[in-house]
Amino acid sequence: MLVAALVALAIVLAWPMPRLLARVTTVRRGPRAALVLWQSTAVAAVLAALFAAPAAVPWLVGSAPRLQDNWPVVAVAAVLTGIVTVRLLVSGDRVGRNLRTVRRRHRELVDLLATEGDGHTRVLEHTTPTAYCLPGVRRRVVLTQGTIDRLSPDELEAVMAHERAHLAARHDLVMEFFTVVHEAVPRFVRSATALHEVHLLIEVLADRAAVRRAGVVTTARAIVGMADGPRPAGSMAMRESTADAKARIELLEGGPVAGLPGPLAEALMYAVSILIVAAPLALLALAYSGFSGT
Repeated sequence: MLVAALVALAIVLAWPMPRLLARVTTVRRGPRAALVLWQSTAVAAVLAALFAAPAAVPWLVGSAPRLQDNWPVVAVAAVLTGIVTVRLLVSGDRVGRNLRTVRRRHRELVDLLATEGDGHTRVLEHTTPTAYCLPGVRRRVVLTQGTIDRLSPDELEAVMAHERAHLAARHDLVMEFFTVVHEAVPRFVRSATALHEVHLLIEVLADRAAVRRAGVVTTARAIVGMADGPRPAGSMAMRESTADAKARIELLEGGPVAGLPGPLAEALMYAVSILIVAAPLALLALAYSGFSGT
């Protein structure tokens, strides 16, 4: 039954799939394709849950005996679709409003206390090395004087390239999407590891932008120099735990993925991403094609 297949697909993509994918750390060497793979998994899980009840419509208006035989699955599908819809709306509203409120207040505080640098850059008179960006219409790249004092000019350029890459690519929107989906699913299904993995991939993408600007060695030194800095809420910061900083340094350069050349592995990840998103769409199409043919 296609309704059951959609329910099962939603559960698999939301629960075991992220946990299994997080263990395949070799895909990190193709961070952009890996991020698309993560996105496709989240999108497909949401689509499968939303399509479960609509896929039952042929049974509702078609064969009554078939509906009576399968009513438990139809009921589960309707409940699942309703829960997912409500939780997505509530989570999206809560996460979006909280992030924008925090960023607006932080931006106002930075503009009040910091000295103005080039463009959107602001410098805070503080000895702790810190660098982060505040995305949005009135975006900011914030540095402390401690960052300027600790890093060499080349390392500082790597930090700036990293933060500007976050702003240019709107990595905050990618992270916000995953946060909304993460909080929308029930607690027992959530995977904090998945959320962490997505964040790490976003940082690797920004790191590689820094590498193109300042080189591998300089960027690695900048990551080490900023590893112990704080990370304000709502910001994208060049700060990680020691383990994550080590992982990021190891991923500054591309390379083979699971023994395959990088471009080939990334092409395969993109292909798998397309298939994952196509799965719930195909199941829904099959449900209605069968109905239209009756």
